[in-house]
Amino acid sequence: MTDERGFDPALIEAARKAFAGPIDFLKSAPALEFIPDGIVPEVAFAGRSNVGKSSLLNALTGRKALARTSVTPGRTQELNFFDVGQPLAFRLVDMPGYGFAKAPKDMVRKWRYLINDFLRGRQSLKRTLVLIDSRHGIKDVDREILTMLDKAAVSYRVVLTKADKIKATDLEAVIAATTAEARQRPAAHPDIIATSSEGGLGIPELRAAVIESIG
Repeated sequence: MTDERGFDPALIEAARKAFAGPIDFLKSAPALEFIPDGIVPEVAFAGRSNVGKSSLLNALTGRKALARTSVTPGRTQELNFFDVGQPLAFRLVDMPGYGFAKAPKDMVRKWRYLINDFLRGRQSLKRTLVLIDSRHGIKDVDREILTMLDKAAVSYRVVLTKADKIKATDLEAVIAATTAEARQRPAAHPDIIATSSEGGLGIPELRAAVIESIG
């Protein structure tokens, strides 16, 4: 498990300052023709529907409502871009949740194509953070995305969410199993980060990981 000691203190502080500065919503893109030009480094957030992606983005940026949260899985249906820094330093990309079985099949197919096409072809994308619910660990639908990222040679890092929702011993087991699987995958960062949007666990480390990936 990566903790603050795994990052240089100077990087932790630089990341804190970066996320304490201006962060603004840029635009939503329902299809690739609407995405902004890749003029700065980007870090994307991917994960199953209802994994806590919007809540984590809000915690990461220290904003209460930068990304919309909902109890209804699959609400995020577009690529949402956020500008960080003034002047602009990098962008965060909130991607549509995948694996929501109750959504219409044609909508699921559209989301999947959007995710796949964006991840495969975006030169400015420096890393994808794949969010996994700590309570469930990596599921087959997650493995589909991880395998796609491996085949496309898109660098990614696994981030566990909702780490405060399970017992410490169970969390340790999930961390160990997830780390072991990540280290078998060619495009994955070998270390994972366990986070809690509510309690703040892992948020400084996640900020540092974002800054490290675009450096």
